[in-house]
Amino acid sequence: MNHFDTDTSLQEISHDLFATRRAKLEALRRDGQDPYRQHWEQSHTSRSVRECCEEESLTEATEVSLAGRIVSFRIMGKASFIKILDRDGTIQVYVAQQAIGEETYQEFKKYDLGDFIGVKGTVFRTKTGEITVRSSALRLLSKALRPLPEKWHGLANDDQIYRQRYLDLIADSRSRTRAIMRTEMVKNIRQFLWSRDFREVETPVLQNIAGGAAARPFTTHMNALDCNFYLRISLELYLKRMLIAGFDRVFEMGRVFRNEGLSRKHNPEFTMLELYQAYSDYRGMMRLIYDLIQHLCHEILGGTQLKRSDGSIIELGGEWREVSYRELICEATQDPLWFSRSKEEKWKFCAERSIEASIEEEDFEITHAVYGKWVEPSLVQPTFVTQLPKELCPLAKLNEKDPSVLDVFELCINGQEIAPAYSEQNDPLLQRKMFEAQVGEETQNLDNDFLLALEYGMPPAGGMGIGIDRLAILLTEAESIRNVILFPSMRPSGYSD
Repeated sequence: MNHFDTDTSLQEISHDLFATRRAKLEALRRDGQDPYRQHWEQSHTSRSVRECCEEESLTEATEVSLAGRIVSFRIMGKASFIKILDRDGTIQVYVAQQAIGEETYQEFKKYDLGDFIGVKGTVFRTKTGEITVRSSALRLLSKALRPLPEKWHGLANDDQIYRQRYLDLIADSRSRTRAIMRTEMVKNIRQFLWSRDFREVETPVLQNIAGGAAARPFTTHMNALDCNFYLRISLELYLKRMLIAGFDRVFEMGRVFRNEGLSRKHNPEFTMLELYQAYSDYRGMMRLIYDLIQHLCHEILGGTQLKRSDGSIIELGGEWREVSYRELICEATQDPLWFSRSKEEKWKFCAERSIEASIEEEDFEITHAVYGKWVEPSLVQPTFVTQLPKELCPLAKLNEKDPSVLDVFELCINGQEIAPAYSEQNDPLLQRKMFEAQVGEETQNLDNDFLLALEYGMPPAGGMGIGIDRLAILLTEAESIRNVILFPSMRPSGYSD
């Protein structure tokens, strides 16, 4: 039986501190003040103040108005220094009794770390050169009843970091920077695609067929229609309907859901960008993803090099390697005859080297286990892996010269897949045949609605998917997907089965 308990250990807070702050709040209310009803006009943020100072567009007579959370206190009798954190970072504030009055100053000394305040004043530089606001007025805007992480050192426990991300973002500047970089990345991706005449569309999250990828879906029941639906595992099939409808360049960036494992690279709920361009192909997608990443390097990183945890450098500029799937497998196994070996020989090779594979699996699945274990993790520098086996994707065009492989690529960087892309299959009869081979006897999983749409004609097209979370891992140099998803999937606190 499932039940939930209150996990007070995650709070790591004494009841005395909570009670003290609660008493301060009640005292304010008795005096006719309610900090939760305050409004404050902001003229600047911490960053805009610094920028104006660098540009010398602020004088000592110019008044600024800021608001933020108190993250540092230094009380010195009748004058104090504090630091407040706003959306752009921190800035120092000088608070003097002479400037704001004794009564206000005594109230100010009762403020706590974590409280939100509004500040008005002029800007100056201290003797050490730090840009500081000399307060002429301040007000408590929101009382924090619980203290910030102890000594401002951040959260040491991974469970608390992910479960109480709001505290992590306050306490850890690296986490805050990653979150900001991700939002900038998403903004710049959209702007890049808009500049290439792509239209952003929205397609259903709840779908009656879990199609477009091979993954275990989440299932739900819609009461209004009295039937089951699936949370989407892909954006592909509805976006292709837009190609059929005459929208030549479309994309969608949204959540997809796969009821599978958790790992450093996987979260069941993640963000996917999929785009489709009519009259293009997988080589057109190569140019597009290269140009997109160069754009992100310029706008976000200011360069094309990334440093790995082992000190080595990933170079995102220059030429990217292009190599076939078969060539990489033969390199990894040191067996140029690998693809002529029997399934039993391949399985034995895997078993002797602790590569997870089953003799019950198909031949291509055993080979792909080698790819996943040995090949993909070794592809640190940007690499286009081309000509994958036809069995791996029923939605791509077969290669004209060798119909056993597909006109596709997988872009791998830093040992993980960042973006797969295809020359999209638009032959409705061949598409039906490939779908039927994929679903086997489970014909209820055949997306006949999509096949019907395809029979009305879809232009030749290139299509690509980009894992936004994995791209964020790469560009922010994070260690795990959990570091770039604000609120990753976790068991509820106190959950037991």
